[in-house]
Amino acid sequence: MNHLPPPPIIKCVDCNYNENKTLSFLQSRGIRDKNALAVVMGNIKQESNFTPMICEGGLKTSYRGCRSGGFGLIQWTTSRRYYGLGSFCNKYGCDPNTLTGQLRYMVNESQWRKLEPVLKRPGYSISYYMKHSWNWLGWGIHGNRTRFAYNYRSRLYTM
Repeated sequence: MNHLPPPPIIKCVDCNYNENKTLSFLQSRGIRDKNALAVVMGNIKQESNFTPMICEGGLKTSYRGCRSGGFGLIQWTTSRRYYGLGSFCNKYGCDPNTLTGQLRYMVNESQWRKLEPVLKRPGYSISYYMKHSWNWLGWGIHGNRTRFAYNYRSRLYTM
């Protein structure tokens, strides 16, 4: 029988509901390194500011209302990824407009499944995790995402 104590819980100072729910979700997947968590959080902030019902460019709309560009938390842009969100939620009974539905889909995409084992390796720098996250999102430049990651890192604490 395993008598190890549960892993510590990482919380975020001044994070909103969607940020906290995402942070908790990531930890439930076994991601415990603060730098790894900060990188995922920083990337999502850059993509959507944690707004599930947002179309690229800032239009707040539903999954079906986004006619061009990316949609949702990580701005699913290619038709394969965008329609994948709808198909996944249709198959598994979730709503593509919600944080929960999008997080469930995100961790089932092949891009995430390749990244997640890296995120579960503790002890690396933000730049290490950021370098590996490129394959997940395919962003062109770091932009604010790296600054956001460092900001989240400064706000994460262990309970």
